[in-house]
Amino acid sequence: MVLQQKSKVSLWGHAVKSGKIVIITGWNNKKYTAITDTAGSWHLQVRTPQAGGPFKISFNDGELLELSGILIGEVWVCSGQSNMEMPVKGYNKQPILNARQIIDDASKHPAIRIFRVPKIVSAVPLNDCQGKWFETDSQTIKDFSAIAYQYAAILQAKLNVPVGIIATYWGGTAVQSWMSKKTLSRFAEVKIPERLDTITDPEKAPEQSPAILFNAMIAPIAGYGIKGFIWYQGESNRYNPALYAKLLPVMVKEWRRLWNSGNLPFYYVQIAPYGYSGPNNYFSALLREVQFKLEHQIPNVGMVVALDAGKQQFIHPPDKTIISERLSNYALSETYQRSGISYLSPTFKRMKIRKEQLYLKFTNTGGGLQFKDQATGNFEIAGSDKVFYPAQAVIIKKDQVRVHSDQVKKPVSVRYAFKNWCVGNLYTKEGMPASSFRTDNWDQLN
Repeated sequence: MVLQQKSKVSLWGHAVKSGKIVIITGWNNKKYTAITDTAGSWHLQVRTPQAGGPFKISFNDGELLELSGILIGEVWVCSGQSNMEMPVKGYNKQPILNARQIIDDASKHPAIRIFRVPKIVSAVPLNDCQGKWFETDSQTIKDFSAIAYQYAAILQAKLNVPVGIIATYWGGTAVQSWMSKKTLSRFAEVKIPERLDTITDPEKAPEQSPAILFNAMIAPIAGYGIKGFIWYQGESNRYNPALYAKLLPVMVKEWRRLWNSGNLPFYYVQIAPYGYSGPNNYFSALLREVQFKLEHQIPNVGMVVALDAGKQQFIHPPDKTIISERLSNYALSETYQRSGISYLSPTFKRMKIRKEQLYLKFTNTGGGLQFKDQATGNFEIAGSDKVFYPAQAVIIKKDQVRVHSDQVKKPVSVRYAFKNWCVGNLYTKEGMPASSFRTDNWDQLN
């Protein structure tokens, strides 16, 4: 396994009832004693050194148990639905870009360890799960998350320390599946079945499966020493973005409380464009809008834009490498304080109207804005009639874009890539894509 370096990490388990257990940590040969309760449960915290290993830990309650091959490094929890779950080998008829090379190169990363929480459901919170730590090689990573593995590989190479990934994900699931029943009871909009034990597959009915993945796939690992979380989820909540806006901040707060380590970093992926039931509809753009706004509302979070990484016919984009790079660059910059890394996307700040022209100002523009392939067709503007027309856009300063359309004489609003399907083309010169956005609020979230 990997334990989080330079911190207090929790160890817990079961031993003889109403007795004591002696733990010796191999990196300093320090002895700890824990007293077990009447059920045999025990819990304590131990201090870890800077990255290194392998080490051993021994546990003795009259019978000796020894764990070996323990590394000290950086540990992250990776969670979400199918785009996080999508394995390196890909799905049927849905490949992962460069999968063969990623699999072949796995042996080059012996300091990465992976733990997959089994996909099970529970009506009540569990305190254990039947998972196992694996060293990474060409066999063990094939069925492991392509994003999570590549995220770990980049961090390990850049930080030169062991990296552990605890993966807990399930395709097709909604955010409420990953929250506790107690927390969800505060939201009248969330319908909690009287019997959670009747739900056996949350992927088939994510909107009807609150709490069951929290119980079985979050509660058992809560408190394990980690550095932070990465999250890729939202597609299953696309029909109710207003509810998602309420739930995700509460989920983040609940997870942080369970880990009791302050505002742990939480980096997430904005859902990618996809055709859904109509490429020109924009219900998934409303979800992207919520995700964009939450980045500025939840403390110590970061959002990775995937507006240029989608596929119209595939809800699972094959290029997971670019998403892993953007997530890891966020962590390297914000969590590990590495300088000189481009990780922020240009962010729309404000609009000014001057006659027939709209002037848009952006922040986080780095060396300046650019349009990929000189295309500007993702912009639309509308007048007071609320009818949007394609518009022409020109970059006039490193942080400003001018937009106009001959069909709109008195523009009042602009939208950029605000559809189910699009290919984002507004970037910084360092290659960071802008999120879709709009200046109107004519379609209120409900």
